[in-house]
Amino acid sequence: MLSLYPEIEPYARHRLAVDHPHELYLEESGNPDGIPVIVIHGGPGGGCEDYHRRFFDAERFRIILLDQRGAGRSTPLAELQGNSTDKLVQDLEAVRHFLGIDQWLLFGGSWGSTLSLVYAQAHPDRVLGLVLRGIFLCRQEDIHWFYQDGASRVFPDYWQDFLLPIPEAERQDLVSAYYRRLTSTNDLEQIQAAKAWSVWEGRCATLHPNPSVVDHFAHPHVAIALARIECHYFMNHAFLAPGQILRNAARLKNIPAVIVHGRYDMVCPLDNAFALSEAWPEADFQIIRNAGHSASEPAIIDALIRGVEDVAARSLPSAG
Repeated sequence: MLSLYPEIEPYARHRLAVDHPHELYLEESGNPDGIPVIVIHGGPGGGCEDYHRRFFDAERFRIILLDQRGAGRSTPLAELQGNSTDKLVQDLEAVRHFLGIDQWLLFGGSWGSTLSLVYAQAHPDRVLGLVLRGIFLCRQEDIHWFYQDGASRVFPDYWQDFLLPIPEAERQDLVSAYYRRLTSTNDLEQIQAAKAWSVWEGRCATLHPNPSVVDHFAHPHVAIALARIECHYFMNHAFLAPGQILRNAARLKNIPAVIVHGRYDMVCPLDNAFALSEAWPEADFQIIRNAGHSASEPAIIDALIRGVEDVAARSLPSAG
């Protein structure tokens, strides 16, 4: 089983101003003349982590990490103004132009798979290949599953902690109830709601309990951005038309791609990836039998590293 490549430091860090007030953080590591690959992080609002550089051979890839609007080291933290899917697609194009890249590989998981798919459908000529994990179609039933009724029946003990910040009278629509608190002028109410929202996700993300994942999600800096931005997107149906990703799947037909999805993914259930594979049969669809949602799970790491190599090999003729 393959494991992550050795740790690596960026050779360049950049700040890119886009629409006011947003300024994006991005970095480059690996080989400046290598195959360009950009990591599209989850959430929305999750931000990149240092280990994301380690899915790629640093001798062969130009590895780009980008923190999306309001996330990670981009500023202002947790900002909702001007934060929408179409703006994030525009930002990817701005980053591509800024770095002087003609075509690149997209590596995205969870919400990162959503954004990768939407970007690739809008700009298929700019995409060498797609390596996607934990497919999230952002359908209403997908949001309902995780934030209202579904995962709650698999993790009833964790669910009780998720319910705590919300009075019983408001629990018939938990996303709306959380949104009121996450946009409150009361900072303490905001952070308490953000931690409950984010920890719920962290607890459910792995097949086996992983305290380090939960601790990451519980960090106030991570929690406030993740919870506020996710809830903002979900209140707005992820700024996507109903069925948009599946309806536009034919635009992806000629793009080399690997879809990796854990069979026991409780955050984005397997039916997301199954529906995508039916609409896009050309993609290599892999169900990982001993994994949940997180990119940090060993079997997911193995499949993603193999997927990068496979997609890169298939896209190299066009990369040349």
